[in-house]
Amino acid sequence: MKYQIIPVTPFQQNCSVIWCEKTKLAAVVDPGGDIDRIVTEVEKLGLTLEKILLTHGHIDHVGGAKMLSNQLNIDIVGPHSADKFWFDNLAKQSQNFGFPHIDPFEPTQYLNEGDKVTIGEQTLSVLHCPGHTPGHIVFHSAESHLAWVGDVLFRSSIGRTDFPQSDHKQLIHSITQKLWLLGDKVSFIPGHGPMSTFEEERQHNPFVADQLLG
Repeated sequence: MKYQIIPVTPFQQNCSVIWCEKTKLAAVVDPGGDIDRIVTEVEKLGLTLEKILLTHGHIDHVGGAKMLSNQLNIDIVGPHSADKFWFDNLAKQSQNFGFPHIDPFEPTQYLNEGDKVTIGEQTLSVLHCPGHTPGHIVFHSAESHLAWVGDVLFRSSIGRTDFPQSDHKQLIHSITQKLWLLGDKVSFIPGHGPMSTFEEERQHNPFVADQLLG
């Protein structure tokens, strides 16, 4: 599986275009905004977008999803339905975070733990990883040893848990009991900032390093 990271919105959110090299079919993960930039990059790469994948319902991750869906007539897939209240609240999110007004919308399909998502001939596994938001999910490519973790985990940090229905204990459980089980060699693309590996974070992350949590 191939990917290209495109930072979008004033929050520099890591939107990703991911694709099957054989079929050139692609998905875009968390198109928070700057839709023209995303479409231009997809065209430059010679790809055909077939779906939009969302890790959670915060506006910097979903703000451009409906516009892109309408423009290209493609489905919006994910996150888990426990994040529905964030989609219902998009107009208020727009105000609170200084984004252009976004009307509420609902994804074409919500996802659950254990679901599979195909992109061409490639398959992503879905993990439900609540904590940052109750419906947050992670996409994992076992073949490529890659994971798109949204705002669950960052290089040297973890997701915020001061939002409505966030839960710090759940977040730590999601990281240590779900992400770590995918293997140390997995590289991950977070919602913001540089990539890292689970091995690196288990050794050095000041919030979830093995030596801190026992």
